[in-house]
Amino acid sequence: MNPYPYLGAGIPFDPNHNHVTSPLVSPHILSKLRLLLAVYTLVTLITTLAWESVVNHVADGYFSYFTHLSYLGLCAYFFAAGVQTLASSRRAASYPLQKWPRPLQVLHLLLQTTITTYPIVVTAVFWALLASPTVFSTVESSWSNISVHILNLVFAVFEIFFTNIPPAPWLMLPLSIMLLACYLALAYVTYAAQGFYPYTFLDPVKQGPLLAAYIIGILGGYIIIFLLVRFLILMRIRVVRWHRARKGEKAMGAEAIEDWEEIERPSKEGGAVV
Repeated sequence: MNPYPYLGAGIPFDPNHNHVTSPLVSPHILSKLRLLLAVYTLVTLITTLAWESVVNHVADGYFSYFTHLSYLGLCAYFFAAGVQTLASSRRAASYPLQKWPRPLQVLHLLLQTTITTYPIVVTAVFWALLASPTVFSTVESSWSNISVHILNLVFAVFEIFFTNIPPAPWLMLPLSIMLLACYLALAYVTYAAQGFYPYTFLDPVKQGPLLAAYIIGILGGYIIIFLLVRFLILMRIRVVRWHRARKGEKAMGAEAIEDWEEIERPSKEGGAVV
């Protein structure tokens, strides 16, 4: 069985240019917004890494934190999506990702799935379990925590509501859970190599049986977040379609409307399952 249609990489890939358009602005403006977010996240990563290295002298464990890894994903996605959108705005017929090998298309869609779901996990876990009175104790701490624990969520919401991206294919759920499991393994590799746990709730000695509860709780929470994000994207699509129908316009083209009416079934031509 060909898995690519079930991973969102059907043939043709993104015929309606949903990944590079917005219901509110032109592709050219969307490309600038995505690239602006890419530059901001890159500046944040470089600045906080330099601060941790020069001032706090703890840069060795910088990328042991899921917060920073997921923020790096945001940076990579907005650069990739911004470049693809810019190319689409200059050449309306197609954009490079449509012609790339399907494994690369799947990886782009997986990255897209993570940047719309992981920031919600990061923000929820941080403010529920990890935040302390020192979060806003200095200017640098305030700015870095706002950037990686609040604005990360804003960036995810931007991509969910401000673009025409389709909902993630169902197979992206187990794949994104596998990435979470890989991070869990990385946390224990960090302890073995550097002698500390990135997050105290992962310490089996201190937490005991609570450790399993934390892991299961985060897993269950992530599944709910995946379903919620998928639902919000579907609602955005239907609202945009309804609004454009009232104005006498086609919401996303005749083919797109037919696709969304049969939303869980891949097309006979191998179109994406959403």
